[in-house]
Amino acid sequence: MTFMARIFITGSADGLGQATAQTLLAEGHQVVVHVRAPQRLVAVQNLIDRGAEAVVGDLADFDQTRDIAEQVNELGPMDAIILNAGVYSGPTVLPVNVVAPYIITALTVRPQRLIFLSSSMHRNGRPSLAGMDWTGQRVTGSYSDSKLFVTALAAGVARLWPDVFCNSVDPGWVPTRMGGPNAPDNLRLGHLTQEWLATSDDVEAQTTNGYWHHQQKADPHPAARDINFQIHLLDQLARATGLSLA
Repeated sequence: MTFMARIFITGSADGLGQATAQTLLAEGHQVVVHVRAPQRLVAVQNLIDRGAEAVVGDLADFDQTRDIAEQVNELGPMDAIILNAGVYSGPTVLPVNVVAPYIITALTVRPQRLIFLSSSMHRNGRPSLAGMDWTGQRVTGSYSDSKLFVTALAAGVARLWPDVFCNSVDPGWVPTRMGGPNAPDNLRLGHLTQEWLATSDDVEAQTTNGYWHHQQKADPHPAARDINFQIHLLDQLARATGLSLA
């Protein structure tokens, strides 16, 4: 069973974000989508035509990400937020994949459910925060590093906010623009778990601090569960953004 929810999804212009929005709208949920720039609104026009609302801003830019959170808050509290947006390479990997989810989590009205998009590649990440440039002015962390950090971020939020169902999801290697046309995993399964965690009344979906793959819990990289690593990460993100989750 599901309940009718208000759900915000970052990175909704294509890929898993758009697929998630399409499914949730079809199920009757209220959906808020996000695109990087005004000219990208055309990519979500079909969702807007079906009743979705849209917010605009570049997640690589700290100020624009703060503004995205303000736009969401102006629309009213969300039942769930799916932090889906991500990039695979370049200097914006850390700002988009890690800092933006932190800023949105810190500034939006606290939802009942938070879902952070991880990746199986997080297991190749380096559990070290030394020398990371969170602003994106230079390349310091890899995609795998960023997904390890965001998995640890999700676990840290779950620990700090026990009243929120906070989880991370490995969607698999699916055929999106990022995954490529020859990706071997099932696209439908790539967004099913985050939809389920955002809306389901199932007992398992109403749990926290899980790392999920295709609706099954899995074991993340040990660093993601390391409270000292979480504390260090949260401290660095608080210093970089001037925002605290406390």
